[in-house]
Amino acid sequence: MIPAQFEYVRAGSVDEAVAALNEDAKVLAGGQSLLPLMRLRLAYPEALVDVSRVEEMRGVREDGDRLVIGAATTHYEVLRDQLIRTHCPVIAEVTATVADPAVRHRGTFGGSIAHADPAGDLPALALALDASMTVAGRNGRREVPAAEFFVDYLQTALAPDEVLVAVSVPKLGDGWGHRYEKFNRVAQAWAMVGAVAVVHRSNGSIGSARIGLVNVGSTPVRAAAVEAALAGAEASPDAVAAAAESATEGIAPTTDIHASAEYRAHLARVLTRRAVTAAAGM
Repeated sequence: MIPAQFEYVRAGSVDEAVAALNEDAKVLAGGQSLLPLMRLRLAYPEALVDVSRVEEMRGVREDGDRLVIGAATTHYEVLRDQLIRTHCPVIAEVTATVADPAVRHRGTFGGSIAHADPAGDLPALALALDASMTVAGRNGRREVPAAEFFVDYLQTALAPDEVLVAVSVPKLGDGWGHRYEKFNRVAQAWAMVGAVAVVHRSNGSIGSARIGLVNVGSTPVRAAAVEAALAGAEASPDAVAAAAESATEGIAPTTDIHASAEYRAHLARVLTRRAVTAAAGM
């Protein structure tokens, strides 16, 4: 199908983008999520504000003990970035599973997060890493924790006149392991369920675990009950398996043509166990 008519604005700065935004406008970066919706007439903005060439929103930089990733940085650029590979390699691991090479060359890190699809890989990663979103609007800039950013299905805390500028994540030092387990019907498809785990191990025990779940509710979900069960637990397969049984707490999986809610709950437990086991180096 052909999208409805719209105006096109190419922003040269964050301020220009904010000035052009309103309730009838949408931000365009890579367009890999927005344009298909427009072609299906599921979205019909009156204007598209292109931020793909806003320099402030591109690239990765260090900020003390954190990395700042520009929202318009493509998945391909994220995968190749040496700062990410050195200080937070789980981002590269998860990003490598996003769609296919063509999409990864055009799609953007911030665009995937702002799209807020609970079946997407990066929103759950942002939750697991306790990411912080830098948001700009007509009233200035603010920081939104990932735990407050995802509101409902395809809905975020962004106001109509706000744009996601960057995503800040912590550097992972010594002792941290990571793993993303994704179950999908065919290669490059959306995750039926996924689990991303970041685990700190010390002296034979798990000091801290952060787990984000994919496609088990209307938003990405933090597996808080599993994290609590793992804190201070022995780094053993039995302890991890017992903790992973709590992965169904706080989730609300749906039934569709691909899987029942019960099957998705089962996958949440299994994939959480696998992800934590691998992240803990077992």
